[in-house]
Amino acid sequence: MAGENADSSDGTVGKALSVLDAVASFGRPVRFGELLADSPYPKATLYRLVQVLTKQSMLTYDPDRQTYAPGLRLVRLAHAAWQTTSLAPVARPYLEALSAEVGETIHLAQLDGGSVLYVDKINASDPLQMYSQAGKVAPCYCTGVGKAMIAFLPEDQLQPILRQQSYHAFTAHTYSDADALREELAAIAERGHAYDREEHEPGIICVAVPIRTRAGRVLGAVSVTSSTERTSLAGLDAHLPRIRSAVSSIAGEAQDWRFPDAAE
Repeated sequence: MAGENADSSDGTVGKALSVLDAVASFGRPVRFGELLADSPYPKATLYRLVQVLTKQSMLTYDPDRQTYAPGLRLVRLAHAAWQTTSLAPVARPYLEALSAEVGETIHLAQLDGGSVLYVDKINASDPLQMYSQAGKVAPCYCTGVGKAMIAFLPEDQLQPILRQQSYHAFTAHTYSDADALREELAAIAERGHAYDREEHEPGIICVAVPIRTRAGRVLGAVSVTSSTERTSLAGLDAHLPRIRSAVSSIAGEAQDWRFPDAAE
């Protein structure tokens, strides 16, 4: 049973967290049988983990529907993490002002290992249908915010992230390998901002600017996102001064409050 020791290096905690991830990934209450169908763990192991998580209020169980969902304890933990480690509370007023100025969808993202975590999103007055939502994870190599962040990482941090990318071709514009992506990252580092040229979703484009401390540490990124039906990359470029102003304000406040650089 290879699945039984798939997380052996992390032990029971790693297995329990993977079960929480699995429940959350459904985006709705889920039956045990559905979890079991996709689980690497034997039925008895999965059942034991689910019961422990439910007892600890990390999962909640609906006896009428016989379904599991993320529990209120997770909500409390998530709120605490959002308040103390996320840029969202700092950035929110600046994102709202930016949204009002440009009239397009605004994203705030941070790095989560080798992926992008959307920590806030403000929809345009005429919202677009797209993948991104606060709390969702996306790849670095084909998103504007992801490329904007990793383009400014030191080489020792960039290399492992590039190795973690799948380079799956979501569209005809997606970068297919690390070498091609590296060329793009060099261009981003030179000009100071990144684009999503329909690389993750057809018809969806964006321009993104990294949020960095005075010492150059990457805290996150802000993007203005639209569609090819509504505008063009040149049209998004017109918003760069406003994006950079918002990013500068966010970086300044975050630097002094939550993300001080030890070296400074």
